[in-house]
Amino acid sequence: MRILRKYTNRRLYDTSRSCYITLEDVRGLVLENIPFQVQDSKTGKDLTRNILLQIISEQEGEDAGMLTNQVLQQLIRFYGDSMSGMMGQYLEQSISVFLSQQDRIRAQMESMIDATNPLKMMDKITGGNMSMWNMFKPGTEEAAEAEPEEEKTTPRAKTPAQKK
Repeated sequence: MRILRKYTNRRLYDTSRSCYITLEDVRGLVLENIPFQVQDSKTGKDLTRNILLQIISEQEGEDAGMLTNQVLQQLIRFYGDSMSGMMGQYLEQSISVFLSQQDRIRAQMESMIDATNPLKMMDKITGGNMSMWNMFKPGTEEAAEAEPEEEKTTPRAKTPAQKK
């Protein structure tokens, strides 16, 4: 477990690398699944949760974020409620299930996007049509297999356009 110390000047110090780090570096540790704990430099109190909330707050502020105003308001309403303890467990389990199913969900989303993408649909249709047309193209194996045996041995009569 990596130990990060938070000093009174609000700087974070990585004790394993002997250097100061930023919140973005801590976010990198989270993304890489590296276990860490943030401790107050004077008291040793665990500040990990506060730092994680700060990272989420910055992420939500930069982009549109995942947490809509409605979701945030509903979360605030759960604090102090008799069900608040269960809500934390429910969210943790829901996210765990989502993460375990992430690859399958991603594949389903991609197939849905492929199905609604008109260019990809046209490409598939065109490919199917071309292979069907190639079956009837003279001189190919598919065309020879598609012709009945009688037509192969019987000479064809010339059309008026071919006689000219």
